[in-house]
Amino acid sequence: MESRITREAAWELLRKYNNDPFHLQHALTVEGVMRWYAAQLGFAGEVDFWGIVGLLHDIDFEQYPDQHCIKAPELLREGGVGDDMIHAICSHAYGLHVDVKPEHLMEKVLYATDELTGLIWAAALMRPSKSVQDMELRSLKKKYKSKGFAAGCSREVIEQGAAMLGWPLDDVLQRTLDAMRACEAHVAAEMEKLEK
Repeated sequence: MESRITREAAWELLRKYNNDPFHLQHALTVEGVMRWYAAQLGFAGEVDFWGIVGLLHDIDFEQYPDQHCIKAPELLREGGVGDDMIHAICSHAYGLHVDVKPEHLMEKVLYATDELTGLIWAAALMRPSKSVQDMELRSLKKKYKSKGFAAGCSREVIEQGAAMLGWPLDDVLQRTLDAMRACEAHVAAEMEKLEK
């Protein structure tokens, strides 16, 4: 898989349509999680592709929330993004906004982890440390099972993603928590740069 867009160009493209720190942090987090999964699952040669898909997955959400992943192909094509990457990005809204089904393992990982990263980050903010570094699976599962907690993060989508991958839900939770631990410092550093 060729990304056909550099990481630097992808960041500039994202920033063209996104200014909200919450959305930028989410994009950076999903980028880091996707890079971690690529390396862990034996796709070391595709780490940049997986990461850029994660970075750009919500490119249209801030300005066009009602057209999420419907407007994205137009914005991405204008930025020089290839069709394989556009398919991967749009597949994370399968069944919600579009009929682009996740097919590649990477697309299934994005589908399963996008909402989950939001839930894990919300859980981290409730901790004294405000970090995922000291979060255990047990405490994450408690938050996950509490329907009122981070209610905007769809458990149904997360569970459908786990089923697509053929992984137990606990496995998806633990791996994504590990991935967020691995990229947390980098995301924080990138967010600090934006504040300067």
